[in-house]
Amino acid sequence: MQTEECCPKFDPVPWQEKRFDWHDKLFVKDHVFTLFYMPVNFGRTVKRLFRKLEASDATCPDNMILSDHTSKWNMDLYMAVDRPLKDAENLTLSGHILSKVYDGPYKDTGKWCKDFEAFAEEHKLKINKWFMWYTTCPKCAKKYGKNYVGILAKTNYLL
Repeated sequence: MQTEECCPKFDPVPWQEKRFDWHDKLFVKDHVFTLFYMPVNFGRTVKRLFRKLEASDATCPDNMILSDHTSKWNMDLYMAVDRPLKDAENLTLSGHILSKVYDGPYKDTGKWCKDFEAFAEEHKLKINKWFMWYTTCPKCAKKYGKNYVGILAKTNYLL
């Protein structure tokens, strides 16, 4: 029996070892409380963002919600949107973006980050800002049999 789809199935190919130039890519920002980097109210925050998305008759391209772990106690979320949202912190991101997709348990995050740093170095790029892209919720990751996590980073060239 197929369970109801919560998160769309993620295709890693367009994001695997790619480089992008973002020019004023539109996002809305929200915050998640974390306890030693573990998100506490992630689901509630995402639901709040999706309510704002619906109220503004907007969409979330690629179902992209980027996470920026700013401290042991906070994570900022950046939801890609196709238009500004009502009652939300709208902002844009610009820059050279490097991306790579990983699959596995979250406990491998440290290993993925080391691999991503080496990947950036191979391309002679310096990472200025990291983002994690948790592409599906845990239930959908289990349903699809894949727990894809994208790492995206704003970069510039090493001198």
